[in-house]
Amino acid sequence: MLGLGLLIGVLMGLGALFGGINTMYTAVAARTKEIATLRALGFRGSPVVVSVLLESLLIALAGGALGALGAYLAFDGFETATMNWQSFSQVAFAFRVGPALLGLGVLYALALGLVGGLFPAVRAARMPVATALRE
Repeated sequence: MLGLGLLIGVLMGLGALFGGINTMYTAVAARTKEIATLRALGFRGSPVVVSVLLESLLIALAGGALGALGAYLAFDGFETATMNWQSFSQVAFAFRVGPALLGLGVLYALALGLVGGLFPAVRAARMPVATALRE
C-alpha cells in the first residue's frame, strides 16, 4: 500500500514539475524584452538566472504555504471509514496533518519550484540580447 501511495505521489510530483516548468517558461517568455533590456544594460547571465530562480522559489513558497494551510484546514482530524459489503468488515482511519508533514510539503514545493525554474532561468540567460529585443 505504501508503494502505491509513493508511486501516485511521484507521478503527481512529475505532473506538478512539468506544470511549473510550463508556467515559468510562459512567465519568462512574456518578459523577454525586460530581461533583454537588463542584459543590454550590462547584467550578466548569472544575475538573470538568480532572479528567475528567486521568483520561482517565491511562487513555490507561496503555493506550498497555501497548500499546506488548505490541507491542514481540510484534513486535520478528518475521520472516515470504508466498508466491505462481502465480508461486512470495516476499516476506519483518521488523518493527522502535523508540523512535520506540513514542513515536508512546503520543502517539496520549494524543490519543485527550484527544478521548475532552473530551465527557464538558463534559457533566459542564454538568449541573445538582439534576438530577445526583437521579440
